Amino acid sequence: MERILIIGAAGQLGSELTLALSQQYGGDHVIATDINPKALEKFDFCKTAVLDIMNQDAVRQLVKTENVKQVYHLAAVLSATGEKNPLFAWQLNMDSLLFVLELAKEFKMEKIYWPSSIAVFGPNTPKVNTPQYCVKEPNTVYGISKQAGERWCEYYFQKFGVDVRSLRYPGLIGYKSLPGGGTTDYAVDIYHKAIAGEHFVSFLRADSALPMMYMPDAIKATMDLMHAPREQVKIRSSYNLAAISFTPREIFESIKVHYPDFSISYEPDFRQAIADSWPDSIDDSSARADWGWKHDYDLKKMTADILANLPEYMVNF
Repeated sequence: MERILIIGAAGQLGSELTLALSQQYGGDHVIATDINPKALEKFDFCKTAVLDIMNQDAVRQLVKTENVKQVYHLAAVLSATGEKNPLFAWQLNMDSLLFVLELAKEFKMEKIYWPSSIAVFGPNTPKVNTPQYCVKEPNTVYGISKQAGERWCEYYFQKFGVDVRSLRYPGLIGYKSLPGGGTTDYAVDIYHKAIAGEHFVSFLRADSALPMMYMPDAIKATMDLMHAPREQVKIRSSYNLAAISFTPREIFESIKVHYPDFSISYEPDFRQAIADSWPDSIDDSSARADWGWKHDYDLKKMTADILANLPEYMVNF
């Protein structure tokens, strides 16, 4: 039986993507892996395995034993966390990707998915409607690793025919898992604070606009890209992807409609400099033209959905 391997399944994106893949292909065809055994307990709908992506022998053995034909490589050290230990972030983010690409070549896999990020852009990138092709001078180790990773993905496609596909995610917002150390994670935590009746302290300025996306749209985009015919995937570095852009003040105002007593203050920290280097909005016309990308959620609709569903998940965090 051919199987789909998800590396880093317990993260914010992986948790929901693993469920979507299991629903589509069946749990017996999907293997959720993570370095944390306890984190795998939530995946009772598919196969699981404890896996350290840096243990190459263990990864290769799993790929061989389980006849893995597709890999979703999601394991990474994110932006804010990466700045605290840049050498480790670079090692994990880059060495793991190169190893997965080599495995894909060695075992002639069908498809590889690897996520990139708006972190590839830098302070000299056009900030409004950032185009697909432009100057990229990232100033975080996370962004540097994503920029380098994009070049390696395109290289392995052009030189070896590895069908690797990628999206430059904006900030992702969901309610089924806790924040994971990213600069945009304030937009996850703020909903938790509102429901708990707590004051929220934003680590970004009130007017810091960033591109964001609700998790159901991110999952849809990922699945749509991976299902697209090979010839429609014309960009093999990584596609720009966009949905909505907003500021901390705007998301706060959207929550106050439902929680009138909710309060906020602003205490920018080192993450402000990271946010300032990223775009305000993204031009994703290539994704829309090549494989029909279209988002479903605006800020108002997203806020209403999160506030309706988050309380039942909070008891398990």
